Amino acid sequence: MAAPAYAQAYQCQVPRSVSVPEVAREGPVRQVPVRGYTLALSWSPEFCKGREGQAAQRMQCSGRNGRFGFVVHGLWPEGRGTWPQWCPTARRVSPAEVRRNLCMMPSAALAARQWTKHGSCMVAKPETYFKVTRILWNSLRFPDMDRLSRQEGLTAGAIRERFLLANRGWRADAVGVHLDRRGWLEELRLCYGRDFRPTKCDARRYGARDSAPVKIWRGL
Repeated sequence: MAAPAYAQAYQCQVPRSVSVPEVAREGPVRQVPVRGYTLALSWSPEFCKGREGQAAQRMQCSGRNGRFGFVVHGLWPEGRGTWPQWCPTARRVSPAEVRRNLCMMPSAALAARQWTKHGSCMVAKPETYFKVTRILWNSLRFPDMDRLSRQEGLTAGAIRERFLLANRGWRADAVGVHLDRRGWLEELRLCYGRDFRPTKCDARRYGARDSAPVKIWRGL
């Protein structure tokens, strides 16, 4: 069984108002040609473990606004052997744009940072950055992660295989699987070329080898 990425939106309750914090640059400006993209998808139950009571993570982790599975961490431009970041821009993400995307990226602070650090190196306006991100996000389907989490002997290769079964046209070497040091699933990193078609990930983005054992936290 597979479900569209936007399927969880039915139980996502967006606050009536949000505030968007200012983002201070962390690290050097790096303006290099864009040669591809990474769509980083965070496994929300793992991220929220221990953060349920944090005010800064209330939207995503408290349970009051919905229970999330995969959410967008960010859409990142890639260069050759490095990546562009913190490109100069005077544009900020509006509260309306943040609200529009909260069921996909359930954090105003995260949305502001992703635009300032990554999106500014891709396009001129934050609205365009998030529109592209939504198009990619809405094109995806995910396997039944609850069932997958109960599978004995689960490996990173099995996760890639299930993702491919749910998403025709994808290839296993374009699906990065990132684990923490104890083997718990943290993120999928989907690799795209400049044409936004799946392409082979480099080692940095590919993450765990197919044989690596994986555990999936269900948030219980």
